[in-house]
Amino acid sequence: MQTTGKHHNHDEHKMMGHEHPPKAHESHSGHHEHMVADFRKRFWISIALTIPILALSPLIQQLLGLRKMLAFRGDLYLLLALSTVLFFYGGWPFLKGFYDEIKKGRPGMMTLIAVAITTAYVYSGIVVLGLKGKIFLWELATLIDIMLLGHWIEMRSVMGASRALEELARLMPSEAHKVMPDGRLMDVPISEVRPGDIVLVKPGEKVPADGVVVDGETSIDESMLTGESRPVEKKSGDTVIGGSINFDGAIKVKVQKTGKDSFLSQVIELVRKAQESKSRTQDLANRAAVWLTVIALTGGGITFFIWNFLMHKDIAFALERTVTVMVITCPHALGLAIPLVVAVSTAIAAKHGFIIRDRKAFEQARELEAIVFDKTGTLTEGKFGVSNVVSLSPAFSDGEILRYAASVEANSEHPVAKAIVEAADKIMEVTDFRSIRGKGVEGTVADRVVRVVSPGVLKEQNIEHGNEEVNEMFEDGKTVVFVLIDGELVGAIGLSDVIREEAKEAIAKLKGMGLRCVMLTGDNRRVAMRVAEELGLDDYFAEVLPHEKSQKIRELKARGLKVAMVGDGVNDAPALVEADVGIAIGAGTDVAIEAGDIILVRNYLSDVVSIIKLARLTYRKMVQNLLWATGYNALAIPLAAGALYPYGILLSPAIGAVLMSLSTVIVAINARLLKMS
Repeated sequence: MQTTGKHHNHDEHKMMGHEHPPKAHESHSGHHEHMVADFRKRFWISIALTIPILALSPLIQQLLGLRKMLAFRGDLYLLLALSTVLFFYGGWPFLKGFYDEIKKGRPGMMTLIAVAITTAYVYSGIVVLGLKGKIFLWELATLIDIMLLGHWIEMRSVMGASRALEELARLMPSEAHKVMPDGRLMDVPISEVRPGDIVLVKPGEKVPADGVVVDGETSIDESMLTGESRPVEKKSGDTVIGGSINFDGAIKVKVQKTGKDSFLSQVIELVRKAQESKSRTQDLANRAAVWLTVIALTGGGITFFIWNFLMHKDIAFALERTVTVMVITCPHALGLAIPLVVAVSTAIAAKHGFIIRDRKAFEQARELEAIVFDKTGTLTEGKFGVSNVVSLSPAFSDGEILRYAASVEANSEHPVAKAIVEAADKIMEVTDFRSIRGKGVEGTVADRVVRVVSPGVLKEQNIEHGNEEVNEMFEDGKTVVFVLIDGELVGAIGLSDVIREEAKEAIAKLKGMGLRCVMLTGDNRRVAMRVAEELGLDDYFAEVLPHEKSQKIRELKARGLKVAMVGDGVNDAPALVEADVGIAIGAGTDVAIEAGDIILVRNYLSDVVSIIKLARLTYRKMVQNLLWATGYNALAIPLAAGALYPYGILLSPAIGAVLMSLSTVIVAINARLLKMS
């Protein structure tokens, strides 16, 4: 496929303030849709022209025994007229493609098709006008039809252009609550926010720009941008990132960076650069077409020279043999060999829960040597779950501690609170609930005063827990909250990002296929090590920032490895595009989905295994089809040139047509036999 949707102009993505990039992606996608519609229209009109062309062709009339019925005075001129329309209308994409390939010095499929249809048209036209020979206009028509069909199938199998940059820009809110000098609030467009301005960010809103907190305390969800799974507590003096989500407290932020200097814009720039540097490789059919073009021209020239100069046959005979060789060299099967397999594999992929956006990247999946996984939301659920409940008092069991804590936390919207509530088997009634900003919550449950607090509260009150398991939770990088009942420390609850159930099995299967499994995460080293050990990963990189993720991918590629990246967050977008194959978790962000080459719709890691299996099976079918298609040539070209003429065997255009049809049918059937094991 010529259009991968991953190459964009630099100027298209410059951003000022909050402004979204110009709709370059939409115009690119629109162009792609226009191309598909154009091939579809040309195909159906060409089919309509082909029917009378076949009916008027002497060879087809003879094959069907309808020569007397269909022939009439001037029929060949009508045949030539219809073929002329078909040649210039249906054949235009290939003639233009031939010009583009020659201009770039990279002959390929378009060159081969153009040579075949031009030879058939010019030679047949001369025959109609008086030269002795055979008419190949039927071959011209069917060749154009099948090539148009092949390109139409191929273009439909690849999804539209990437809109990753546009999706990134959408993370930013459209307006900000600007604090005016007199203290009043004014809602202004983000484009009007400047460094030094003070903006108010309410609970549940997105931070409008990079800056520093000057008033208030809250927790911020930065996982979409940094990969850090835990909400980050923010107070006066702490920095915040534009696009992150404010959880539970109103804060005032002094803006430091806007526009191209912002963190988000830098991520956008990384994605753009990775898109532009994405390598383009010719597909198998194009490489075969280059060789067949050389064979056609060389074989045709040699054939004419031998028959005319060495065998002393007349020019008409030599020319007929030459044209037969050049037309037969472009088999119809080759035009369908790859697109049919692509169409079938794309359908199989969709049925199994993943969508192929970039075919060339998908084809490279068979060569993968390393798979790099984002942690948060990919190997893990991307949300808190209770991992440990530790009783620090003989008077309370683990279950009781969790129930008391959950009963109080049920009144809070904090992610930690939600995780504790989900883990509890029972919730009791709470009175006198109170949230202590940045410290925890408290309330009365069954006539007991229950407090669920952060470790900082224990330090303030000089309370020591003295428990080894709790210390290990801290060392493992888990979030720990403490439960106090009637002023007594009775328990601790450890929370961490929950590892996905199917992750371990998927990793084991991938390693069994000879692939090296690596994890990238913005989380701390202890968290990363724990996850890596539990999943049996070969390696991991912790505390990695977004720009460092794409660098890690480049480092692995620099070692000569074919690398895939599996991720779901904004911070994964540059790495997804940088990798040889980008696999986006479909339940993740729109940005990651738009940056990926392959989308996992069902959010199953086992589908990564299926992708690689299907890629290997697809490549095998492509090779088989190309062998069938070119095998036709190996048999037909020498016969068309007259290699067996001394023995009275000469390949006629009629026999050539039969061989061509047989080759095409075999390729089509073989493509349909593609199945997932």
